[in-house]
Amino acid sequence: MGYDRMCPRYERAALLLGKKWSGLILRVLMGGARRFHEFREQVPELSERLLSERLREFEEEGLVRREVQACRPVLILYELTEKGRELEAVVQSIQAWANKWIEVETVEQPAGR
Repeated sequence: MGYDRMCPRYERAALLLGKKWSGLILRVLMGGARRFHEFREQVPELSERLLSERLREFEEEGLVRREVQACRPVLILYELTEKGRELEAVVQSIQAWANKWIEVETVEQPAGR
């Protein structure tokens, strides 16, 4: 595989996965099926509008399955498809690289939190 010319498939994948919050949403889904509010609990800065948009894009691309369970109240679960789960190695590689090279400032939490 040569890196001297653009590959349309790579470009499409990079555009999809490189969108804001995409990586974090996928990382949350690596832990199993999630309800909408669970994404917001794990990534509080993520707006509902953007989360809906990304989940819809992932669903259209076949990475995520949306399951509606008929109960009261209606339960909607999002989970990775087989195609989506194959991104786990990518997510793990990014995590390993980040652990090695990315510095994060720690913020001390006030007592009692």
